[in-house]
Amino acid sequence: MDLAPRKPLPKWRRTAAAVFGVVLLAGCTAPATEQENPAPPSSPTESAPATAPSAEGELIPDIVESVQPSVVTIFAGEGLGSGVIYDDGGLILTNEHVVRGADEVEVGFADGKRSAGTVRAVDRVTDLALVEVERTGLPAAEFETALPRVGELAVVIGSPLGFANTATAGIISGLHREIPGSATNSQSLVDLIQTDAAISPGNSGGALVDRNGKVMGISEAYIPPQAGAVSLGFAIPAATAVQVAEELLEDGVADHAYLGLVPAAITEPIAAQLGLPDTRGALVLSVVDGGPADDAGIRPGDVIVSIGDDAVETPEDLLAALRGHEPGESVPVGLSRGGESVEAEITLADRPVDQ
Repeated sequence: MDLAPRKPLPKWRRTAAAVFGVVLLAGCTAPATEQENPAPPSSPTESAPATAPSAEGELIPDIVESVQPSVVTIFAGEGLGSGVIYDDGGLILTNEHVVRGADEVEVGFADGKRSAGTVRAVDRVTDLALVEVERTGLPAAEFETALPRVGELAVVIGSPLGFANTATAGIISGLHREIPGSATNSQSLVDLIQTDAAISPGNSGGALVDRNGKVMGISEAYIPPQAGAVSLGFAIPAATAVQVAEELLEDGVADHAYLGLVPAAITEPIAAQLGLPDTRGALVLSVVDGGPADDAGIRPGDVIVSIGDDAVETPEDLLAALRGHEPGESVPVGLSRGGESVEAEITLADRPVDQ
């Protein structure tokens, strides 16, 4: 397999990877405290509010009015997050990290009522979960599974810092985003929608809505201002959310392609030690005995540079590329091994439930 010359990794990627482990909020769950006295507003140097295009601004009140009844607040232990009503029979879609460790939660609805909720199923790979309440006739949200275009109007609805039924607005800032440096901590922060509509702690699991009042994403995370970011929020695409929700409903498990290896970022010292020209690729730290990578002859120290038709520059690229493949599928994997280009054929497996 001939590989194109590898360009040096952009400095911003190296910087962002270092920043993630320190200041990226790996979730958006806020403390479960009632907000009677709001905190003082931040100065412009701390955060900059996003504004929607003026031509779209007149739509926002109608969008908020139509979607707010479909968004809930979820109280789980000492924290809280948001959720979206998935069907009128009592199913609510939220983030797995909002309900992590809980079997029972409390759900607050836009009409002021609260109901006990049971965590029915979770999927840590995509950070999604289903909560069920004994209440019917709920106003289920509509989902738009086609990806939006960059620049389209975006409205976020949820409960940031416990302020229920809060709406913020902006645009779609990017698609297929990955959070650099996240692969060592989470498998969920890849293939995301980016928006400048404000997302804050407590928005997790809430709705990212389009101009037609349809949910195009589930709020997932943001990079806070102290990391040097301004209005960098991320959401799970609705297509992913709906697919996973349906699989969870069917048998409580979502299917994901599995390589059977542990990837890691390539730092400059590692690149020098291995004699690599730069830091692009995903280093194979370890391989699961008898797993797909082991069967394909992939071994620790290999550097994955492509999978299928997708180039791999970071471990996040590798995780994102896997989203496009199914268990049982055979795909070519491009490797750099000892300075030589190698290609392996790997048959993907079902991800074990405990991984």
